[in-house]
Amino acid sequence: MIVEDDENVQVAVAAQLRGAGLEVRTTGAIESADQALRADRYDCVVFDRMLPDGDAIGYVHTRRRQGWQVPVLFLTARDALADRVAGFEHGGDDYLVKPFAMAELTERVLNLCHRSGIERPSVLSHGDLVVDCARREVRRAGVLLTLSNKEFAVLEYLLTRPEQAVGRADLIEHCWDELTDPMANVVEAVVKRLRRKLGGPELIHTVRGVGYRLGAS
Repeated sequence: MIVEDDENVQVAVAAQLRGAGLEVRTTGAIESADQALRADRYDCVVFDRMLPDGDAIGYVHTRRRQGWQVPVLFLTARDALADRVAGFEHGGDDYLVKPFAMAELTERVLNLCHRSGIERPSVLSHGDLVVDCARREVRRAGVLLTLSNKEFAVLEYLLTRPEQAVGRADLIEHCWDELTDPMANVVEAVVKRLRRKLGGPELIHTVRGVGYRLGAS
């Protein structure tokens, strides 16, 4: 979950993390974040501190006292030592000052997700296809394949739902950012490249009128 009221930062960070294979939800206020966080489980939350409805540090402090354990990274322009210390004292697990490097943010978020206690397989497989999510390595019949971030994200998402029909809109929601044109052929283009790189026999099948399915036949 990304809680950031600066739309440009929100979109850029969401795109970066989705490119790293993460499922991302976004909002720009504490109230809407609280509703989402109480409704679903998240591996990590990235909070801008100063939001339209308050300082996120107070929200996190209150939730921690209630036993909430989801890892939190504060992403903020408040760079004074006292601010950073307060962030940790009130329940933050990490603190990154703006401006920041996207690569560093990604590694910090991935680390927090790993620590979240929500178990997920580090290696996914289907037939002779093996995807090491931690190392971001894909092998088919033992052969190492080179995939783009988007190709990896789509393949990983399909692997979490083997033999299930996954809708095109579902793939866009989980693997692309909010600016993606739903009418653009972005999914078809990525799937076409994936099929070519994965080789035969074909693993990604088109489900007419729905989307795609990962399966042996």
